[in-house]
Amino acid sequence: MLNEFKDFIAKGNVMDMAVGIIIGAAFTAIVTSLVEDLINPIISLFTGGIDFSGLGMALGDGPDAAMFAYGNFIMALINFLIIAWVVFMLVKMVNRVKASAQKPDDVAPEVETGPSEKDLLIEIRDALQKS
Repeated sequence: MLNEFKDFIAKGNVMDMAVGIIIGAAFTAIVTSLVEDLINPIISLFTGGIDFSGLGMALGDGPDAAMFAYGNFIMALINFLIIAWVVFMLVKMVNRVKASAQKPDDVAPEVETGPSEKDLLIEIRDALQKS
């Protein structure tokens, strides 16, 4: 069983997935900072100083009341949309690079091969009808 586990871990797909998860976590931190530090202040400027992350409603009285923090949800939604857009653009770029790499550089010119078998049979038929 230990050898099977070693074989599983040694496969390239598992290592690729691990690298992808690590890069994804770092990328998420960058996008979160982008939204919180750059985009939120711009949105706040246009909405009269509203900070979405602070929006919420207390569900009860007192300091220990539960908070319905819909502002945090709005921020999570903005983060998701930005991440989805960037991933879409990355996939689109990778697909474009793959497509250009798969195209042959030199396309063979078309060679005229003459009349087809059908054309020759039609010619023979017409010649026989004339005689």
